[in-house]
Amino acid sequence: MDFRTILDPIISLGGMGLIFGAGLAYASQKFAVEVDERVTEIRNVLPGANCGACGYPGCDGLASAIAEGKAPVNGCPVGGADVAAKIGEIMGVKADAQDKKVAKVLCDGDITKCGEKFQYEGIQDCVAAAAVQGGSKACPYGCLGLGSCVEACQFGAIEIVQGVARIDPEKCTACGKCIEVCPKNVIDWVPYKQSVVITCNNKDPGKIVRGICEVGCIGCRICVKNCPTNTIEFENNLAFINYDNCTNCFTCVEKCPTKAIEGNLEIKQRLGL
Repeated sequence: MDFRTILDPIISLGGMGLIFGAGLAYASQKFAVEVDERVTEIRNVLPGANCGACGYPGCDGLASAIAEGKAPVNGCPVGGADVAAKIGEIMGVKADAQDKKVAKVLCDGDITKCGEKFQYEGIQDCVAAAAVQGGSKACPYGCLGLGSCVEACQFGAIEIVQGVARIDPEKCTACGKCIEVCPKNVIDWVPYKQSVVITCNNKDPGKIVRGICEVGCIGCRICVKNCPTNTIEFENNLAFINYDNCTNCFTCVEKCPTKAIEGNLEIKQRLGL
């Protein structure tokens, strides 16, 4: 057997491999895209939830946007002030202090206080239930309590109690996923330090509300008239609080005839309000 017939192809292929390898090595250096080291540093600081609450596709997207100056250093709602401060150090800027906000279910009409229009026996999901005549709950604005928000929360901050979703403010990271999936739009942001909240979202006239829920806002405006700081306003048959001016004095909580305003003394005492 002529060994040249075997060696020649091997030598030829080896030589071609060396040439192609050298070419690729040159090309990788010639056309290399410079990576901003700050992107990696910021990415390592971010919590890694990849929840999208920042408006970017995951933590990688936010890290790149911050490094490019397209997003603020406090753009991660999950990380909060601590993460913002660390990113500010990386970027060489001061992170603006922001009051922490948490998600809150603006409904207190549980199974003991709000009736049902019919017995729902479909898929145990709020979105699916809402597609059937707006859901079985007598209040068209109330929490359906089937747990779409529970499934969406990556942090175990939500549970269903007596047919209404409850959010633990200590576990809430303000990712906003629960707000996105709620078909009734009954979840909204409230300041973490806020101890007084109107827990009703019903915009129907008071006469209708009174007939379907024991703890709904009936539009009497007693809270508006008695607020010492003129913090409470009234619109679309519903009272709402201007949190920026609220002093958590509890006057509205005491005056509300239907107990549609929640006053959390534990929050007030814990925060020294």
